[in-house]
Amino acid sequence: MKIRLIAMSMATALMLSACASTKTEEVATAAPPPPPPGAVPGSVAADRDGDGIVDGYYSADGIYHPNLPPAPPPPPPPPTRRGERG
Repeated sequence: MKIRLIAMSMATALMLSACASTKTEEVATAAPPPPPPGAVPGSVAADRDGDGIVDGYYSADGIYHPNLPPAPPPPPPPPTRRGERG
């Protein structure tokens, strides 16, 4: 009696598995966010000293490029020699 029950359940499972679809559903993934303004396309930001501030970036060929600090403003011109002397 048990053999018939097992055989019947195996046959049922075999028949139902023939109806199953083998195609996998393709799930649409979201596009990555756009790079921030001023970023070099294909680069990856780098924080070499671990302080949480981006220090530079790695280009697509794996070379590190440091961010250069902005140049300080030039010094003021020297005073002119006009006016009262003496």
